Amino acid sequence: MELSITLLNFCYAIFGAILTLIFMVIGYRIFDKMTPFDTSKQLAEKNIAVGIVVGAVFIGLGIAVGLVIGMGLN
Repeated sequence: MELSITLLNFCYAIFGAILTLIFMVIGYRIFDKMTPFDTSKQLAEKNIAVGIVVGAVFIGLGIAVGLVIGMGLN
């Protein structure tokens, strides 16, 4: 009985992680469309300010989506 609950929770965690990554990619693409410059090009040119903002976007999306998915699966 304990093993099945543990396995089910592990599957929920993997599913939640995959969904979080998908939503983070979608969020990055939306952010890229909203900005007046090409975010990927600026990151390739090692623009530190853009890198910090993109990192903050990833952290914010990861926390928000991860909490929503985590609370929904429990």
